[in-house]
Amino acid sequence: MNVFLRFQDLTKSYYEGDVRRVVLQNAQAEFRPGEITAILGKSGSGKSTLLNLISGIDEPDSGQIWVDGRDLTALSERERTLFRRTSIGFIFQFFNLIPTLTVGENISLPLELNRVARPLALKKAQEMLGAVGLLERWDTFPEKLSGGEQQRVALARALVHDPLLILADEPTGNLDEETGAQVLALLTRLTREQNRTLLMVTHSQEAAIHADHVFRLSHGQLLAER
Repeated sequence: MNVFLRFQDLTKSYYEGDVRRVVLQNAQAEFRPGEITAILGKSGSGKSTLLNLISGIDEPDSGQIWVDGRDLTALSERERTLFRRTSIGFIFQFFNLIPTLTVGENISLPLELNRVARPLALKKAQEMLGAVGLLERWDTFPEKLSGGEQQRVALARALVHDPLLILADEPTGNLDEETGAQVLALLTRLTREQNRTLLMVTHSQEAAIHADHVFRLSHGQLLAER
């Protein structure tokens, strides 16, 4: 089977005052299409930094990243932005829904940014909202939703433009245990139904239950656990 996502010798550091803090040190891994991978690690271990590198938001100090055969480290900032917009779906710990937009408008936004015709964008957004069981909330604003409902809307937004890769940053970190388990089950089911590749970083051992592969990020090193 082909390798879908690969990075090698990935190093990233930040300066805190005059002190250089190495977050990733020569990290390397391969991920195959259609697989779900969990990357475990404590808060501050560099998990979010890794997702920002894979999505092209940040640039590594050194090393290379390939997604679906494209070398992200060779792209310009604008090319990385366009690639991210069309090919990556993001899910965040704090939902990141736009409060001034309705649920339907939030979900439609990735399609509008990709210049999908409005009738088709509305149709796809409604289908996706139905898939997460919240079609009746189409005209509701995010503040009227519970945390679990907001994260389900965020799942729909992340998946609506058929991304090649879904990146989830602590997707259950702001939810209670029961709601988090429900959201996680929904995320993994939809990912498998659409045959997408999901990479989620988390400190939750529960997330690892749903994953095909598990890595641990510790002291800048990415280690395979299974």
